[in-house]
Amino acid sequence: MPDSQPQPPPPSNPPGSSGPSGPAALLLCGARLTDGRTVDVRLGDGRIEAVGTAGSLAPGAARTGVTRVERVERVDLSGYLLLPAPAEPHAHGDTALSAEQPGPVSYAPEDVQRRATEAALLHLGLGATAVRAHVRVGDVRGLGALGAVLRARRSLRGLADLTAVAMPRLLTGVAGADGLAMLRDAVRMGASVVGGCPDLDPDPAGYVEAVLEVASEHGCPVDLHTDAADPARLSRLAAMAGGLRPGVTIGPCAGFARLPAQLASRTADRLAAAGVTVVCLPQGGCDGAGRRGTAPVRLLRAAGVRVAAGSGALRDVSNPVGRGDPLEAAYLLASVHGVRPEDAYDAVSGSARAVLGLPEVRVEAGFPAELLAVRGDRLTGALSLAYSRIVVHRGRVVARTSAVREYCHATGTGEPGLPRQGRGELS
Repeated sequence: MPDSQPQPPPPSNPPGSSGPSGPAALLLCGARLTDGRTVDVRLGDGRIEAVGTAGSLAPGAARTGVTRVERVERVDLSGYLLLPAPAEPHAHGDTALSAEQPGPVSYAPEDVQRRATEAALLHLGLGATAVRAHVRVGDVRGLGALGAVLRARRSLRGLADLTAVAMPRLLTGVAGADGLAMLRDAVRMGASVVGGCPDLDPDPAGYVEAVLEVASEHGCPVDLHTDAADPARLSRLAAMAGGLRPGVTIGPCAGFARLPAQLASRTADRLAAAGVTVVCLPQGGCDGAGRRGTAPVRLLRAAGVRVAAGSGALRDVSNPVGRGDPLEAAYLLASVHGVRPEDAYDAVSGSARAVLGLPEVRVEAGFPAELLAVRGDRLTGALSLAYSRIVVHRGRVVARTSAVREYCHATGTGEPGLPRQGRGELS
C-alpha cells in the first residue's frame, strides 16, 4: 500500500477569480475518461461531488441543504471524453483580434476592453476556463490598456477567470524610472503578475532584478517574455529567481532551441534547480516572423523543468491567423515535437493551471469542477479532431461548440451509402 495518496485541494477562489462558485448541482452522464471508464460525474458548489459508474448517480435525485431542496440538472455526455479544462498561460489581451484593423492598433480603453473580452470568450469556447493576459504598461499607453483588461475581467464574471501581467518596456537607467513607478502602480491597480521583456532593456539583468524586487515587495508571481537565446543571461536569471515565491515563468524561449545541445542541457538544469517554469508557444510566436520557433520541450522536461504551452498571438500583427486553441497547441507538441499525447495535454491543462497558480484538477471527487468534454473516446482522437466541445467552469456549463459532418452521394451507382457523421457519432 502506498505511503500516501494525492489529496484534492481545499475549496478556494483562484487568483484573479471574480465570482462565486456556481450552481448547486449538475450531473454529467455517460462520459468517457482517459482510463477507458464510462462514468457519471456530479458537480455541486463549483466542485466535483461524486464520480460513479454510468447510471449509478440518479439524475433526478434531490439534494437537501440547510434551507433548500434542489434537483440535479442532467447533461448527456455520451460519446464525449471528459478532461480537466485547459488554461491559457500566455495571451495578449490588449492586442488580440487587431490584425484586420486598418491603421495602427487602437489602444483606446473601449477598444482594448472589447478585444480582450472577445478574446477571452474565444479561449473559453475552445476550452480554457482561465486566461493570463500580458498587457503593456507605460510609454504612451500608461495604465489605460491595463484598466481596460481589468474591466474585461469583471465583465467575464462567472464565465472565465482572467488575470493580467503588467509589462513595462524599460526599467533601468533614467529612462526606466517611469517604467518602474508604473509597474508598482499597475500592481496596486489590480495586475496580479509582474513581468515584461528584459531583452528590450539596455540592461537585461538589471531589468530582471527590478521585476523580482517589485514581485517580492507585493508577493506576486513573475512572468518574463524572453527569446532565451543567451545562456549566460538565462543562468543569471535562474540564480536571481531561485527561491522566489510564488514563482517565476519565462517564455516563449524560442531561442533556447538554437543553443548547442550540451549548453542547452546545462542551462535547462539550472532553470530546473531554480524552479523556473517555461511556457512555449507551439502555434507561433508573438514577436513577429523574425523570432519563430518553439522551446526544446523534451530537453526541458527531461531536465525537470515544468513546461506549459500557450497560444500567444490571437489574430494580431504578430500572427494574423492565431487560433488561441489549447488543443491545437497540444496536438503540435505531440505531432511535431514528439511529446506523448498525455504530456502534451498536461502542458495546456495541469501545467498551465500551475503557472496561473490554480489548484490541480482531476476527474475525482473533491477537485474543482473545471472540465472540458470533447467528442471522442480517446485522448489521441481528441487532439486530432476536437471539433465538438462542452466547457464547464465552476460547476456550470459555460460554452458549447457542436460540429456535424455529412457526406453527400456523388453518383447514384447503387453502391452502399456513404457514412453520415452526425450527433451520435464522432464529429
